[in-house]
Amino acid sequence: DPKSQVEQITLALIYKFMDDMDAQSQERGGKASFFVGEYEKYGWRRVFDPRLGGHEMLGLYAEALQRLNQNPYLPQLFRDIFKNAFLPYRDPETLKLSLKTINEFRYDHSERLGDAFEYLLSVLGSQGNAGQFRTPRHIIDFIVDIVDPQKGETILDPACGTAGFLIAAFKHIIANNPTLSPDDRTRLMKNVVGYDIAPDMVRLSLANMYLHGFPTRGIYEYDPLTSEERWNEYYDITPPTPPFMSPKGGIKPHNRFSVQSKRSEVLFVDYMAEHLPPGGRAGIIVPEGIIFQSQTAY
Repeated sequence: DPKSQVEQITLALIYKFMDDMDAQSQERGGKASFFVGEYEKYGWRRVFDPRLGGHEMLGLYAEALQRLNQNPYLPQLFRDIFKNAFLPYRDPETLKLSLKTINEFRYDHSERLGDAFEYLLSVLGSQGNAGQFRTPRHIIDFIVDIVDPQKGETILDPACGTAGFLIAAFKHIIANNPTLSPDDRTRLMKNVVGYDIAPDMVRLSLANMYLHGFPTRGIYEYDPLTSEERWNEYYDITPPTPPFMSPKGGIKPHNRFSVQSKRSEVLFVDYMAEHLPPGGRAGIIVPEGIIFQSQTAY
């Protein structure tokens, strides 16, 4: 399915990126920093060793995917991206063809890599089974322009998907503050937070944010509707597209909500309203039907 394809391409892109960084460092007289010690054998270049047969290549690559999140030489962000990663197919020819294509990718500009990744994510289209609908780029930009995040403000997307809104908000602030100091940038990155309940979405958004220049981990696997441990955290800006679909039987929310409902769109709107401080701003996309419902919660 498209999500699996994008996930596998993402893992391979980041895998190659780390090995390229090692190669670059060694060419300049330095040392490798990612694939060292017992993990040296998993370097991207080792996978392409011409002495390896198809099944050996597949075995090495599959083993690497499963072990990279335990590699102590990787930054935490990369270990999180490779958490629970695995190769979902066992055909050496398919692997060879796909890795050969990714091997041609050049990291001459990180923004280009970010753009390539954005394109891949757009191919996902709508994944309606989990209420994961990708918001078109022009609508994301439109909403971010309206809520107009400022450099000192905190930003939350409680259903962040692939982090499109968070990256757009970050870019908006950078564009309007061309003279940001390194301290301002660090603070800004810490101010941007996203939640998602799907581990694969968390992985895609971590990769997406990294490829757009976010070295810090701001995405959490967390369900704000059924878990209340982050309930007391407030954010100035929230520009999300919450999931439009409630599972069969509805959601069983925790008891901190001020409205009684089992529908995700209602609970998310309430959640965001409850978590804005005075002067906070939200730009929320809701399904059209929410306007015409007449139950008390709506």
